[in-house]
Amino acid sequence: MSEPPTPSHRRKKPLSRRGVIGAAGAVAAGAAVTPAVFAATDSDDAGSGSGAPSSGTRTESFPATRTDAATGTGPATAAFAASYVGVRWSGARAGAGIRFTDGTASPGTWQPLTGGCATVEDGGTALIAAGDATAYELKTPAGASGVRALAIDTTDGPARGFKVPSEPTRVRGVPYLPRPAWGADESKRYKDGKVNSPEQYYPLQSITVHHTDTPNDDPDPAATVRGIYEYHAVTLDWGDIGYHFLIDEAGSVYEGRYSGDDALPAFDKDGNLVTAFHTAGYNSGNLGIAFLGTLTDRPPTDAAKKALIRLIKVVARFKGLDPQAKITYVNPVNGVTKDVTTVSGHRDWLDTECPGQTMYDLLDEVRAATR
Repeated sequence: MSEPPTPSHRRKKPLSRRGVIGAAGAVAAGAAVTPAVFAATDSDDAGSGSGAPSSGTRTESFPATRTDAATGTGPATAAFAASYVGVRWSGARAGAGIRFTDGTASPGTWQPLTGGCATVEDGGTALIAAGDATAYELKTPAGASGVRALAIDTTDGPARGFKVPSEPTRVRGVPYLPRPAWGADESKRYKDGKVNSPEQYYPLQSITVHHTDTPNDDPDPAATVRGIYEYHAVTLDWGDIGYHFLIDEAGSVYEGRYSGDDALPAFDKDGNLVTAFHTAGYNSGNLGIAFLGTLTDRPPTDAAKKALIRLIKVVARFKGLDPQAKITYVNPVNGVTKDVTTVSGHRDWLDTECPGQTMYDLLDEVRAATR
């Protein structure tokens, strides 16, 4: 068994919306915490504590995601106005770029394919906002191979119905949007008729903060979540979105990686964390939370930061973690270790800009606020 790899709503029409611990130590810390306790409601929190809806479901419509694949670095076109283009190549990471022929994303200007959150072991990757472009061109570093691109439209595809909980869903008083409520097409988790990345569960050891490196002031964050899902699940072949939770600028929390049908996001019925794909080589037992947007030069909104603090506080309290502790993370799959803080940034694990310098500078404040 190997460690998995790393890694609401612009609506053009109304479609609705560390001590040192190892794996054994983490088990001991979390053993007294049952999913029922995790999902219970604090006395000072309002609303239902269970992740399950209390009054059934309703049907809500979201646009189906449309894609158009291309290979190589020549000019490419899409049969629709693209929201994003996901790119993947083998070889050196530096020196790649994209330019759009039309649309609003600086047409005619080369944009570097650098930074970002997702990382791959043998090359480079990026998800770029396309600004409704229908044509683009790629350039890659000398010697690069296996260049693949996917134009993604998450806003104007045909409407699809999703069964969404009729009442707000909450974990210990923290409201969140379950996967159907942002339009997650569950078929994208499958490949050749089988689940592409079968769920694996391990005790929680750490929490990692990311940013998605997508545009700020996003008018349709659910559409962006769908775009990231398509990019992670299909373009990068991870089989699902790489994060356990995502947070938009309004402070809305989105359920990420599928964790089963028990209505408890991120964890199984025994309180173990489903492995996601956000920090390559260190995913198992590591919960990933991503801010939607780019936090290199500007901080998260107050609402988004408040949502992050509340979510971390709930998870840490009921899984017995100290957000400010220095820990030795032990990968339960292969024994690889890493010295980090319980609540860390992506760059503490890997060579990446994520979660952006402005957000990284706030991590001490976040840790202190979540104790």
